[in-house]
Amino acid sequence: MNDQPFDLDPAVIDRFAAIVGDKYALRDQADITPYITERRGLWHGRTSLVLRPGSVEEVSRIMRLATETGTPIVPQSGNTGLVGAQVPDKSGHDIVLSLSRLNRIREIDVLSNTVTVEAGVILQTLQEAADAADRLFPLSLAAQGSCQIGGNLSSNAGGTGVLAYGNARELCLGVEVVLPTGEVFDDLRKLKKDNTGYDLKNLFVGAEGTLGIITAAVLKLFPKPKGREVAFAGLPSSPKDALSLFTLAMDRAGASLTAFELIAKRPYDFTLKHGQGITRPLADDWPWYVLMQVSSGRSEEDGKALIEEILSAGLDQGIVGDAVVSASLAQGDAFWNFRETLPECQKPEGASIKHDISVPIASIPQFIEKAAGVVEGVCPGARVVCFGHMGDGNLHYNISRPVDWQDEAFLELYHPMNKAVHDVVRSFHGSISAEHGIGQLKRDELIATAPPMAIDLMRRVKAAFDPAGIMNPGKVI
Repeated sequence: MNDQPFDLDPAVIDRFAAIVGDKYALRDQADITPYITERRGLWHGRTSLVLRPGSVEEVSRIMRLATETGTPIVPQSGNTGLVGAQVPDKSGHDIVLSLSRLNRIREIDVLSNTVTVEAGVILQTLQEAADAADRLFPLSLAAQGSCQIGGNLSSNAGGTGVLAYGNARELCLGVEVVLPTGEVFDDLRKLKKDNTGYDLKNLFVGAEGTLGIITAAVLKLFPKPKGREVAFAGLPSSPKDALSLFTLAMDRAGASLTAFELIAKRPYDFTLKHGQGITRPLADDWPWYVLMQVSSGRSEEDGKALIEEILSAGLDQGIVGDAVVSASLAQGDAFWNFRETLPECQKPEGASIKHDISVPIASIPQFIEKAAGVVEGVCPGARVVCFGHMGDGNLHYNISRPVDWQDEAFLELYHPMNKAVHDVVRSFHGSISAEHGIGQLKRDELIATAPPMAIDLMRRVKAAFDPAGIMNPGKVI
């Protein structure tokens, strides 16, 4: 195989480069490499050019030229995606369009509780700007220090706050999108109610850059909670205890329950073993754990009383074995750091096969039991690493290789393992992609297993918006 990138017409490259200027048209492969390599190393693409436009007008001109020349465009924000949607293919035909320079927070409107931001704004930067305005932007991800709003919207990101605040789609009120033709769809409205025809913005949110390029958005803000209480609980038996505790917490706290994370003993132990600067949350070991957060709009005392009431009832009912409530903001942050460190701490244990799935919340205990059986059937001794956002039904159901296996031998089982787990997901009417998207990773499976009418409708939408097929080809559909 030729390892050199496909050479785009130099004259065409010069025309694209002239739009953004030579400084922001990357042609040297050393400069290009970070944009064509997925951070986990699962996907490596090729391109002769990375464009870094600094305005919506430049994005528009790029897309008009792309349509004229039939040049495929791969939009990219922070390059933190986990399904390969942001990486070009190996043909070298694609141009990467990085949105990182579109990084202005255009407006914070505290009266409307909205913020208007450009696609290249880093999520943590937005969180901090909202906090400075005495507001909360609740989208929270492990990659929040580097992921960008455009990618969050294009992948319909979830994270730990979905239970109370919804995913990225539910946080978005309006969008500004550059279409493949270069036309700009300006729908940057702050309306919470709008029944004037089709909800066009939600075609672009979650489309992974296959219909157009989101350049800005109007997002919801919320009042900052007066009290935030975080608790770590050990459960004595099984995920059924977690479901009972979740039901109890919802009954007592309602909308004040802002997070409910389930953690099995194995990822808990991996984090204690491999995590840097990690403090053991509980003195004793338990089969399962829950990280729970209650946010009060009234006071710290109110939040503390509410979470203690929930845990006390759980202890009385025997569904909680032990629990600790954070004594300070720092301890609460430490509990969350433990949770966010979990995925990285699986890596030292060798090769893994990962699944980002969702099932109805009431089915989670049954799913975990049934999936464990099929995993053992595919690979005896494989180690299930299960954790995730139980409050919204989303589990990261990961499988680490058996201790005495080599990585390569285990990864040969990727497809049978993937099929076995996803078959269980479908048996519970669940989803094989809860929050990470489809990208390259799950495209073939989506096409093979989704209802034919759904695939046909998606292809009709794709053809209507992108008849030339230049928007992020080979992704999603």
